[in-house]
Amino acid sequence: MVRPYTRKEYIKRIPAPKIRQFDMGDPNGDFELSLSLVVKRPAQISHNALEAARVAANRYIQRKAGRTGYHLKIRVYPHHIVRENPMAVGAGADRVQDGMRKAFGKPVSLEAIVKKNQKVATIRTNKRNFKDAKEALRRAAMKLPAPCKIVVDKGAELVKGEI
Repeated sequence: MVRPYTRKEYIKRIPAPKIRQFDMGDPNGDFELSLSLVVKRPAQISHNALEAARVAANRYIQRKAGRTGYHLKIRVYPHHIVRENPMAVGAGADRVQDGMRKAFGKPVSLEAIVKKNQKVATIRTNKRNFKDAKEALRRAAMKLPAPCKIVVDKGAELVKGEI
């Protein structure tokens, strides 16, 4: 597992995270069911992948359950700054480049570092939208770089035969 690099005072220009919205739907709604997307192993999830997962899940569940029939929450934030030391290519590149000398690198991306069994996203909804919420989380899992599973946090007794 990589150690998170969050020391922003040493880096001049940090890229802005693509994901801006972490709560969608009705955050104050009273829902009887809660499902979460859980990663099976430690991973680094880029801000692009988080945004793609959020869009995929939100678009599907909003179409099926309506604007107030769910609450989707993204539970991780991309804090880790990823740096890259670009290597020169082409004729004469060996004379231009320093190789690994002063190889601090330029920031190229932000990533969320997640541990095994950590929740990435949660959907709260009603019993009638259970299958739609499960499908929305499945679609979000396809956008993430780590294998995921869907866990029923609250209301498992309501959907016992459907899990």
